Amino acid sequence: MAGLTMNRRDNDLQRIFTRRALLLGSVQLALFGTLAGRLYYLQVIESDKYQLLAEENRINMRLLPPRRGRILDRNGVELASNRRNYRVLIVAEQTPNVDATLEALSKLINVDDVQRQRVKREIERRRKFVPVMVAENLSWEDFAKVNLHSLDLPGVQLDVGETRDYPFGETFSHVIGYVGAVSEAELGDDPLLELPGFRIGKSGIERIYDEKLRGRAGHSQIEVNAFGRAIRELARHEGQPGDDVVLTIDSELQRVAMERFGDESGAAVVMDIHTGDVLALVSNPGFDPNWFNVGITSAQWRQLNTDKFKPLINKAVQGTYPPGSTFKMLVGMAALEAGTMSPDTRVFCPGHMEFGNNRFHCWKKGGHGSMNLVSAIEESCDVYFYEAAKRTGVDKIAEMARRLGLGAPTEIDQTGERRGLIPTREWKRGALGQPWHPGENLVTGIGQGYVLATPLQLCVMVSRLANHGYAVTPRLVRPDGALGPEPDPRPASQRWPKLDIRRDHLDLALEGMIRVTTPPRGTAQRARITLAEYAMAGKTGSSQVRRISKAERDTRVRKNEEKPWEERDHALFVAYAPVHAPRYACAVIVEHGGGGSTAAAPIARDIMLEVQKRDPSRKPREVPGVTTAARQRRDPENGG
Repeated sequence: MAGLTMNRRDNDLQRIFTRRALLLGSVQLALFGTLAGRLYYLQVIESDKYQLLAEENRINMRLLPPRRGRILDRNGVELASNRRNYRVLIVAEQTPNVDATLEALSKLINVDDVQRQRVKREIERRRKFVPVMVAENLSWEDFAKVNLHSLDLPGVQLDVGETRDYPFGETFSHVIGYVGAVSEAELGDDPLLELPGFRIGKSGIERIYDEKLRGRAGHSQIEVNAFGRAIRELARHEGQPGDDVVLTIDSELQRVAMERFGDESGAAVVMDIHTGDVLALVSNPGFDPNWFNVGITSAQWRQLNTDKFKPLINKAVQGTYPPGSTFKMLVGMAALEAGTMSPDTRVFCPGHMEFGNNRFHCWKKGGHGSMNLVSAIEESCDVYFYEAAKRTGVDKIAEMARRLGLGAPTEIDQTGERRGLIPTREWKRGALGQPWHPGENLVTGIGQGYVLATPLQLCVMVSRLANHGYAVTPRLVRPDGALGPEPDPRPASQRWPKLDIRRDHLDLALEGMIRVTTPPRGTAQRARITLAEYAMAGKTGSSQVRRISKAERDTRVRKNEEKPWEERDHALFVAYAPVHAPRYACAVIVEHGGGGSTAAAPIARDIMLEVQKRDPSRKPREVPGVTTAARQRRDPENGG
């Protein structure tokens, strides 16, 4: 009985043990199954993901800056390109003494205290194995000198990269602009902008076409260790270089025009009156854009900002000046259109005009006598245009001015273009809170008072006159990127909208401009071009920068050369050529140059002669009875 009981107890214990073992085994099986499933999931299903993460820990992707596109003139001459940038770097962990290495390096190349402090700051901020730039844009001679002594310069590395180069210096400084380091405000979505040392366009064509010139980044796969130190390059994919930009500018004409100004401050613009191509856009003096690319010094910056000629301002599109007598053609046409004057209307000029309690003077003290529109343009008679403006009113004059391109931006591809100012009665009431006074019409009639225009706008005005009233607009970049002569021979009449200006009114203005450069009375007769095939028509202008007081007129008005430079009149001249078949227009201003006939007209003559001579199809011949010596004589200052 006792044995039976013990067997039963053993069987119960056996069953309990078996159940517990089964339960434990099930749990273990479940755990191992879950672990195996997880391992399968991680190593098989998710293998690509974790392989990528592992690769990212082992491989660094580094952006490679693309080669910046070139800027070319219309004939393919490089105005902005890229050159080798010879640099010296230092790796802190590879030199026992950074100060000693920099001191030894300074005996070979220029490493001043400012550079040394910058290098030390960079070393402190970065890991010790990361190279830090010491100097860049070295000459080949200096680069070779450091290379020769490299064994004695522990930690120093030599590197060859690329940097922007402007071979013409200040000749194209305003047109092309320059590149510079990216500021925090300029950081955008493009990761290129975060690359150390990457440069973007800051002004001019470089800025407006920056994205086109910039290109697309490449990348390099670098194997690194756990500390991030580069071991080797695994793969390299070069980026897409930026596109070239072809300008309408003729670099040789631009050079000639720039040199012609010499030490004078001013601007000149030359346009094709049919296509709108800007062949020269000069602002003198300029600056060296390479200064900004390599890093302008405080002394250079101070020099540019304290120069009274303001070299940083693009006077061709940012300089606004009273147009003076170059404004008179459109005043005459406004009077003709309004019916307040006719081609036969004559005005007697005694040298002044009385209006209310004021006397408005003509530039010619003794007067011009009886004048009509053509002779008044020829001799630049102020009294005739006082009368025309008095009868016509400022609003009618403003309508004509706007049609001819004044008072609004031309939308040319330049940064900071000014719109100028063409006043109206409504403008004065809104801007100044004052009514328009009748006497202000007279001042407006000779291009003074509130009237302001840029040299580019004046060139557009003359272009629209010379092409017989078609709304040509200036362009600085060739849309098709083609090099060489303009492939589209169509005239302005087949390219641009027709302006609402009568042809006979235009012909009278053009006839007056032809007579300006014609003896015996033309105000610019001695600045004329004596070669008939190149003959130039134009209009002189002088704009006052200060009012002449009554006391001065009662005693003696000082000549321009007797005044301080900043008190002298601005000298202007606008022109078109050749007279028999107009093709080119030009506007020149010489700041504080005095008379337009003596300062601006000779510059315009030489520029217009050059632009035509560069057309090989022309065969010049002398004007009968006019010698080259006579052409080269300069006339005395004779106003307007």
